[in-house]
Amino acid sequence: MTDEQTRNPARTGALMAVASMLCVQIGLAIAVDLIDDIGAAGTAWLRLAWAGVLMLVIVRPRRSFFTRSAFWTCVALGVATAGVTLLFMAALARIPLGTASALEFLGPLGVAVVHGRGRGRVVWPGLAAAGVLVLTEPWTGSVDAAGVLYALGAALCWAGYILLTQRVGDEVAGANGLAVSMPVAGLVATVVVGPSVFADLTPQLLLIGVGLAILLPVVPFSLELSALRRLTTAAFGTLMALEPAFAMLVGFVLLNQVPGPTGVIGICLVVAAGVGAARTGARATPIPAEIG
Repeated sequence: MTDEQTRNPARTGALMAVASMLCVQIGLAIAVDLIDDIGAAGTAWLRLAWAGVLMLVIVRPRRSFFTRSAFWTCVALGVATAGVTLLFMAALARIPLGTASALEFLGPLGVAVVHGRGRGRVVWPGLAAAGVLVLTEPWTGSVDAAGVLYALGAALCWAGYILLTQRVGDEVAGANGLAVSMPVAGLVATVVVGPSVFADLTPQLLLIGVGLAILLPVVPFSLELSALRRLTTAAFGTLMALEPAFAMLVGFVLLNQVPGPTGVIGICLVVAAGVGAARTGARATPIPAEIG
């Protein structure tokens, strides 16, 4: 495989990951009013529940599309998806956003370090970690033990999500894997959160939830599935450091939240790490399951 052939899949995968993160942050910005109505956990449940319904209706997966192993991998991915969403929301209720974000990023950072190779195994994740710390400034907030545990749980689920998403992308054609994992995530969220918010739902909130589910998580999760067919888990984990940077940029554009000097420095660091990871992070055989 030539150098150019290696870089093109990496570039495509990186662009998909970036588009996914932009969808996530724009969706979160739009969801601010919804959070005020049914809370952060309720908003997360509404997104996951509708996303599960939409994926089932649109994709209509068949039993013949899955081996037994692939099906249960999709189920595990659904549990991880619900876990990272709900646990992070629980952490935000107890500790500052900066602290929660920094702790949650330990998940993809751990994937990047464990699965990386050569000098880039430490250099790019290390640069990304430094950028995230500068961006979030976790040292400025108080620490709640339960909040820290929730954030660490979200980090563990995020690491599992990355590894499982790549495995599902390799074993299941098209978006069929998401048509199983998203309904599972919706069911888990319904059991954990649903009963506490059912009474607050209105027809208007349900309609808003449909639109929000398309922007977050249906579109970004589909993009991430495709990205992980082209990128190594180490490169993808490092690219996830761009998430806080996009959060800051979207907050500036949509919510008039002006970043300080440290925020600008942090953005530069994570962008540099993301570029470095993308340039060297193509998989040896970046072939989607439906082709290979």
